Parts: sequence; structure tokens; C-alpha cells
Amino acid sequence: MLAREAREFAESYVVEDAVLAAARARGAELGLTPIQPGGGAALRALAAAAHAKAVVEVGTGTGVSGVWLLRGMRPDGVLTTMDAEAEHQRYARQAFLEAGFAPGRTRLITGRALDVLPRLADAAYDLVFVDGEKSEYPQYADEAARLLRPGGVLALDNALWGGRVLDPAARDTETVAVRETVKWLRESSEWISALLPVGDGLLVAVKAL
Repeated sequence: MLAREAREFAESYVVEDAVLAAARARGAELGLTPIQPGGGAALRALAAAAHAKAVVEVGTGTGVSGVWLLRGMRPDGVLTTMDAEAEHQRYARQAFLEAGFAPGRTRLITGRALDVLPRLADAAYDLVFVDGEKSEYPQYADEAARLLRPGGVLALDNALWGGRVLDPAARDTETVAVRETVKWLRESSEWISALLPVGDGLLVAVKAL
């Protein structure tokens, strides 16, 4: 099977329902690019494998990734999600309600992630998902190392950043930040990592026990 065909099959392996389709459409109207279906399905599987009760999300968007995460989490789990744009979170709250999640299952915080993350408790979370400002990926990874319990999971979307991470000639701030974060997680003895070729690349790293 050709690589492009395999990628398309992976993206369509789990079909998004009307709730996710509507949230994705609202994101497109706002100029956002939510995690692709293949990456979303991976998030749900990771949350389920981790028996995740407490999850942090950097970049709420219109709720696409949040719905995927909540569908994999424990029934009593709480998703703490942050975004600098209140309008994004208003649409995300709509998506969570349409998906059937009670308001108590989510904690939406409006603000810059690097202002919010330091206020969260150490070693209190099972999974951290990052889809925020690419230039801040190294700082997000540092915060995740503090927030996650041993065995907790960090997932970074856009780990390939449109292929620019693979191009050594690409030296813009965002590309360098993503590239350095991917390299650090690969080489650090504190993480067990894998790069999944879904969407724009999903880097998964487990905090060592």
C-alpha cells in the first residue's frame, strides 16, 4: 500500500460522529486546525490505556481534541483545558454538552498556558495533551514533567509541523522549538517516547517510573 493511501486509511480508521464534525466545522470557521481524526483516536486510546482521571489540555480550540480525550477517560475523570481565547472555549463548552458530558467533567480556564500551568499541582495528572503555541513547546514539556505522575503520558500534536521539523534549513522560531522538544524527549532518560505518523505527527512520551 502506498504511504499516502496508508495515511488516509489511518485517518479514516475511526469515523468522527456528528458532534466532532460540528466542532471541527466551527474550528474551521475560526481559522483553527484541530487535531486530525487519526490523532484524536490515538488520544482516546491513550487516555483509556492510562485509565486517565485527571487530564490537562493546552489549547482548547473548539473542543475536538477535548471530546476525544473525554471519551477515553474514566467516567469520573475531569479534563482541565486552557486557551487564551474565550470565544474558542465557548464553542468547546457547546461541543462537550452536545457529546453528553456533564459540566463537572470539564474545567475550562481562559488564559495563556504558561500563566496557568504553574498553578496546577505537581504529579497530579495522568495525561497532558499539548496543541498550543509552537514556540512554547519546550516550556510546555518542562511543565508536563512536573505535572505528570510517574507513568503519565505527554502527547504533543504537530510534532512534524508540516514537515518543517524534518528540514534542517527551516530555522524559524516555531520550527526550532518543536524540533528541539522532539529531540529532547527522544534523548531524555526520563521519557519513553514514540512519534506516531498521524495527522501532523503526534509525539507520545511516557514519564519514566
